[in-house]
Amino acid sequence: MHRPDADTSLIQSAHDEVARWHAGQTRRSGDPLLTHCIAVAAIVADIGMPPPVICAALLHDIDDSPCPPGHVTERFGQQIADLISAVRTARPSAIPLSALNFHTARTSALQPTREEAVLAIRLADRLHNMRTIAFVPPTRRYRVARETLDVIAPLARAAGLTDVSRELHDLSSAVIQPTSTAAVTTRTLTALTLLLPTPTRARWREEWHAELGTLPTRSTRTRFTLRVLLSTPRLSWTLRRTALRERRW
Repeated sequence: MHRPDADTSLIQSAHDEVARWHAGQTRRSGDPLLTHCIAVAAIVADIGMPPPVICAALLHDIDDSPCPPGHVTERFGQQIADLISAVRTARPSAIPLSALNFHTARTSALQPTREEAVLAIRLADRLHNMRTIAFVPPTRRYRVARETLDVIAPLARAAGLTDVSRELHDLSSAVIQPTSTAAVTTRTLTALTLLLPTPTRARWREEWHAELGTLPTRSTRTRFTLRVLLSTPRLSWTLRRTALRERRW
């Protein structure tokens, strides 16, 4: 977190509440919903938001849990409850850029404006959703990626959050234009299985393709394919040697 002297007890309390109310809830990926809340809060902290905003980020999906109405207000106060409500209802494109100054929010003791806090959480939520968008049905995946590329990534860039904007752009572009690169890497992995013993090819092809499908960006897919390319000759030698030993026995 960019505020090392900040009181983190509020964040710990919010984490405990989220773990309690989201217990048993999962995402499309099968991961606990808690992992999404924590990821969003981590991105918000990296942007430079103070503990109350990180707290609201942790709690941003609390209305989708059995948490009773009014509990968040009683536990964390009206300001955080109102911020969570604003995150759920605000349209990011309607936030005036004149109200945003993330550089000041990160590098000084000044508190972020309400608009900055809302946008930080919305951008973090979208960023983590884009990182895990492979588990979303294709039609919705394309619609979300299109909005991200056309509206959300440019908004993040205009607000001064260039790293967030760049990642949003890369992730959404990978969905909208998959991709000659994705096709090439998939074909390359399939071709590499031909170097392996015949009985093992289907297993390794399935494993490599499954791992490739979890990688969000073109660069990570390319790096993974290069690692497989470099390691396949040794893997082939090991598998053939093992098979030969088993036949001898």
